Amino acid sequence: VDGKQIAVFRTTQNDLFALDNYDPFSQANVLSRGLIGGTSIASDTGTTEDVLYVASPIYKQRFNLATGQCLDDANTKINSYRVGLDINNVIIFSE
Repeated sequence: VDGKQIAVFRTTQNDLFALDNYDPFSQANVLSRGLIGGTSIASDTGTTEDVLYVASPIYKQRFNLATGQCLDDANTKINSYRVGLDINNVIIFSE
C-alpha cells in the first residue's frame, strides 16, 4: 500500500488487523512472521484493557494490533490500517 509492505493478521475469532510490516527495532520487514498474543494493560486510572499484539520475531517487541503502539516502548508506534473482507478479498483502507 503506497509503496509499503503491510502485514495482515487474522485471529482465531476471525478478526482482521493490518499494520506496517516494518519492525523499527530490527529495521526489517518481518512483523508478518511474528506471533499473535494477548495481554492486559493497566491504565493510569487503574482500569485494565485486554490488548491483542504481534511480537516481532527478531527482538520480540510487542505491537498493539489495533493501534500499532509498541507495548514495550511508549515512544514507538507503527501505522495501523482499517481492514475489511469482501467475499475472499482483503481490503486495506489507506488513509
